Amino acid sequence: MSDFLNILLFGIYPYIALSVLILGTIIRYDREPYGWRSGSSQLLRRKQLVWGSVLFHVGVIVIFFGHLIGLLTPIALFDALGVSHGAKQILAIVAGGIAGVMAIVGGSLLVHRRLFDARVRATSSTSDTAIIILLWIQLALGLMTIPVSLQHLDGHEMVKFMTWAQGIFTFNTAASAYVADASIIFKLHLFLGLTILLLFPFTRLVHMLSVPLRYIWRPGYQVVRERNHRAAQTRLPAE
Repeated sequence: MSDFLNILLFGIYPYIALSVLILGTIIRYDREPYGWRSGSSQLLRRKQLVWGSVLFHVGVIVIFFGHLIGLLTPIALFDALGVSHGAKQILAIVAGGIAGVMAIVGGSLLVHRRLFDARVRATSSTSDTAIIILLWIQLALGLMTIPVSLQHLDGHEMVKFMTWAQGIFTFNTAASAYVADASIIFKLHLFLGLTILLLFPFTRLVHMLSVPLRYIWRPGYQVVRERNHRAAQTRLPAE
């Protein structure tokens, strides 16, 4: 890959994707509050949806936070905690591999349901279908990076991506150089990940930002009072 293309894709494109992600999400929430939903089709082919959704969401959540913590935690902090790059690499391979398999199995069930069930397909928008396929491809690319990572158990490759990600968020103009000689599989994985961030505000993925966290600490019961219908009746005046 030429130096210019590398700078364009991994030095400039990340800022375009992040800018569209932030501004697009704010604008959509302001202008289309009633479109801020996941568009559930749970009444159709429910059993396959439940299995696919649970596997997919659990796997993706683990992968998301694994990437977030793994890429953006300062390298010096891992060194201070005595976590070697090799140990971190193995942890990422094992945990990411298990979560990736769960997510892609669940994603496969969801893709199959959306493409091959006529009723689900009829209620799905083009963006719904496109984003689940893109996520499936991204998961597949992520799993394909594992054999490459197994060839670098010293953690050197992972440090490249950590330095790149942290360089992007600290506006390091030389950030793209850190991944210039990375494997093409990693580069495709990074590019598609950035593209999904770019498309995020225009898809059903925005429902991720509406996780009802308040339900975690809500009371475990509801108080239901019996209504006295007789007392509530309106008495008509006697004739």
